[in-house]
Amino acid sequence: MSDPAILLCLCTCPDAASAQKLAETLVGERLAACVNRLPGVLSTYRWQGEVNTDNEELLLIKTTADRFEALKARLLALHPYELPELIALPIKRGHAAYLDWVRANVAH
Repeated sequence: MSDPAILLCLCTCPDAASAQKLAETLVGERLAACVNRLPGVLSTYRWQGEVNTDNEELLLIKTTADRFEALKARLLALHPYELPELIALPIKRGHAAYLDWVRANVAH
């Protein structure tokens, strides 16, 4: 059996407080090995027929494919947006020791 695939998940948050709460919860509950918070992201999007531009924080969430559904459920339960962004990108290559660390830190 091969090791679980690593995912990089992206999620925007409206402010530092909600981003910090999500980051701490996901890591604390071993749904993510690491969450990087990038403040100062300017997002332009269409919502309910109007074009909006807002300041947000972007979360870079490292997890495994095995833990994605549990991570998604928790994130959707905690996120303040009606329709949170959550997309997952597969990591095809990387530093093997780091990828092993991610797997070890989301193992349940």
